[in-house]
Amino acid sequence: MTRHLLITGGAGFIAGNLTHHWTAAHPGDRIVVLDALTYAGNRATIAPLIDFGRISFVHGDIGDRALVDGLLADHAITHVVHLAAESHVDRSITGPGAFLATNVNGTFTLLEAFRAHWLAAGSPTDWRFLHVSTDEVFGSLEPDDPPFCETTAYSPRSPYAASKAASDHLARAWQHTYGLPVLVSNCSNNYGPYHFPEKLIPLTLINILLGRPIPVYGDGSNVRDWLFVEDHCHALDRILLAGEPGRTYCIGGCNEVANLDLVHMLCALMDELAPELPVRPSRELIRFVTDRPGHDQRYAIDASRICEELGWQPQVTVQEGLRRTVQWYLTNRDWWQPLLSAEYASYLESQYAARLA
Repeated sequence: MTRHLLITGGAGFIAGNLTHHWTAAHPGDRIVVLDALTYAGNRATIAPLIDFGRISFVHGDIGDRALVDGLLADHAITHVVHLAAESHVDRSITGPGAFLATNVNGTFTLLEAFRAHWLAAGSPTDWRFLHVSTDEVFGSLEPDDPPFCETTAYSPRSPYAASKAASDHLARAWQHTYGLPVLVSNCSNNYGPYHFPEKLIPLTLINILLGRPIPVYGDGSNVRDWLFVEDHCHALDRILLAGEPGRTYCIGGCNEVANLDLVHMLCALMDELAPELPVRPSRELIRFVTDRPGHDQRYAIDASRICEELGWQPQVTVQEGLRRTVQWYLTNRDWWQPLLSAEYASYLESQYAARLA
């Protein structure tokens, strides 16, 4: 059958990559992207797909019930992949209200709209609602703790994580209470093309190119499991098409790296691949800054369920993925340079300048 997909947040990082993946992997499907185009949403990420008629784009808020109702009906949506979210932990600390509005209330509105649309169509058994979430809902791991899995108790420790935990609970409750065909995924830290430059990897790369300090929180010992975004897109594809409604799937890259080690890897790659850097070697730009409040020490994912049930495996090592990411940023300056506005520069200044050692 021809699937009619709604991808929320499709002008953002993960959802933008997923939109590119889906149009290539399933050219017969119809795709609608709904995005509010907040600071981290960039229409340029999916502009070629819009311009060539591969997808339809709707500029709007997932919290606008009338808009979402009309969109679901007008485009005969059968599958929703919900990725629209406020996602930066630092911003959630200074302004948590936006995270509650989008991640909690927006998810509630989207679930209710899809439920009404699904019921009006006779509750089709082949429709799906995939809610995409984060491993941050599980809290923090000690060095010797086993990785997070689908049965790990929730213990969110930042406003961002708490808002995503709430949205996860809503999605599962709508499946359990109403029988809505909902699936949930929790992924580790993503990286790759089209990543907004406030996050660690693109921020490091762009600061190296501009000769700016590279901020590293605390002593840089915090560990993350890094998942190349293309691997994540393949996992979401498998979950949406083969996952069992009511199931949760944890998605990890099996690439645990301490933040400081990651920055050192990026510096080495930039020294190798980028000509005419303002400062060389790049690691001379590293500055240790005051740690983030409540900074979780370690995240790691046990992806056994999705591997065993759906046949997915991460294919990209962190060494290969970082090299591909560096090469993408070096050859796609026209994508990221317009994002370095005066407003964004002011934000970075407020976040990092006072913390520089």
